[in-house]
Amino acid sequence: MPPRARYDSAMQLTFCGAARQVTGSCFLFETGGRRFLVDCGMFQGSREAAALNDAPFQFDPSGIDFVVLTHAHIDHSGLLPRLAAKGFKGPIYATGATRDLAEVMLPDSAYLQETEAERAARYGRELTPSYTMEEARAVLRQFRPVEYDAEFEPVTGVRVRLRDAGHILGSAIVELWLTERGHTVKVVVSGDLGQPGRPIVRDPTPIEEADVLLVESTYGNRNHKRLQPTLEEFVSAVNRTLEEKRGVVLIPAFAVGRTQEVLYYFNRLAREGRFGPLNIFVDSPMAAEVTQITARHLALFDEEAKRLVRQPLPDGTAVRLRFTETVQDSMALNRIESGAVIIAASGMCDGGRIRHHLRQRLANPRTTVLITGFQAAGTLGRRLVDGARTVTLFGDEIPVRAEIITLGGFSAHADQAALLDWLGAFRKPPRQTFLVHGEEDIAEAFASTIRSRLGWQPRIPVHGQTVPLQTSSASRGQDRP
Repeated sequence: MPPRARYDSAMQLTFCGAARQVTGSCFLFETGGRRFLVDCGMFQGSREAAALNDAPFQFDPSGIDFVVLTHAHIDHSGLLPRLAAKGFKGPIYATGATRDLAEVMLPDSAYLQETEAERAARYGRELTPSYTMEEARAVLRQFRPVEYDAEFEPVTGVRVRLRDAGHILGSAIVELWLTERGHTVKVVVSGDLGQPGRPIVRDPTPIEEADVLLVESTYGNRNHKRLQPTLEEFVSAVNRTLEEKRGVVLIPAFAVGRTQEVLYYFNRLAREGRFGPLNIFVDSPMAAEVTQITARHLALFDEEAKRLVRQPLPDGTAVRLRFTETVQDSMALNRIESGAVIIAASGMCDGGRIRHHLRQRLANPRTTVLITGFQAAGTLGRRLVDGARTVTLFGDEIPVRAEIITLGGFSAHADQAALLDWLGAFRKPPRQTFLVHGEEDIAEAFASTIRSRLGWQPRIPVHGQTVPLQTSSASRGQDRP
């Protein structure tokens, strides 16, 4: 039987970010006279990031009906305050945990921008924040929390369902059903997918069907180190630094997700007797707030994390955990010469208090810097991983004498094998598959792997590209999820 004729749909998708780069997630959908976004994130890391964040939106913000937010990380949520300030008045749909995290992260993002602008002014440079703290707080009123797996209809002709992405607390895969003139296109936006088997969050939800798929490709060209060897390396690096070098461990970590995961492993491994006495400082007010939010959402934890939370530490286990609050508390950490673990944001070393600690300690060979997450091209973290001998911090050139160790097995992103497993749950190939959230060479490598392993024909969009959404008359039957 010949294939049914393709419906000439007016539905279309524009890639306003995260195309041939990891950050700046923003996808514009148009259907039936409606326009909406999935994500509205900041660009980070690259030299062009500031210009991209300051550039006019590729659409009229006042014409956007609603936003669906996959999760709270700033490269997915960070331009929402600017969107609202430019005229967007509609609702922002996200899980309750994502809304709680955004309440911390968006004002913090504004604060960091305002602080950077003040610092630049002292050096005679002009730097304009993308938005103010007042604008960041104002956009929170537009959030509308929704539950995982519950279908809702923001506007006529568009139905939405959020599924657990297993990346950070509250992260979601977005399922969309767009109906126009009796024809329905099912779109799936993966957001950031988590690595299966990681602590605290559950594994990503498998999806079986889509006409159009947008899937992340951050680690599409490689697999992470296995977790157990990573934990052995983690224990060895910490104990060697604290006991043999008599130094300090610095861990740049995102305040959302990675900090809580690192604390989880310190807790678990201490219970197993793998560490001596530990003095851990979390030097991030936002991380302290996020850790409290995480504890409030125990229902979203995986079973292993629930069990660990309920178990007391065994007698004799010495783990001293302190959250710093003030700038003075943070500065006081500079006086510690040995025996401490300092966890501070940001995870890519491009902002936050970690930069002050690096300026203080990078020149000291007794320091160990543990890199536990993805480092985008152009970031300070990436330069350290790539072996930079000197770096510039706050106008000073700092020699890198500290030991830099990358622990690849801690990543919260799915690696190539996990991505292929997730794609393998689809019962048939989507009509259109787009690889997003990946540097160009990595996306190209992942596309080649998908073609050879699955027989699909994925495409790698470019920034600003608009594509029609394809379907067939067979999709008339997709009236309900």
